[in-house]
Amino acid sequence: MSNKNYYLYITTNPGKTTLYIGVTNNLSRRLQEHLENKGNEDSFAGKYYCYNLVYCEVYENISDAIRREKEIKKWRRNKKTELIEQQNPSWEFMNDKIL
Repeated sequence: MSNKNYYLYITTNPGKTTLYIGVTNNLSRRLQEHLENKGNEDSFAGKYYCYNLVYCEVYENISDAIRREKEIKKWRRNKKTELIEQQNPSWEFMNDKIL
């Protein structure tokens, strides 16, 4: 049994108009990568400046995290917004709590 955690996370741009959904086993490292990648046209998160963490779920099994990522990516924007607001009603950027 692994005691490793996997994170399903949602980041957004400073204007909160674009969402990026991803999975990682090291959330602080991944957020730092998104920050360093801002403005990079070669990646979605970089191109749209999606480096502000607004939502996160923790999983012990990578398959569960990936399954959840695929599920949420299929949702319409309003359903994703509702999910974020259940945990983070004011869309506070949570990077400082992780980094």
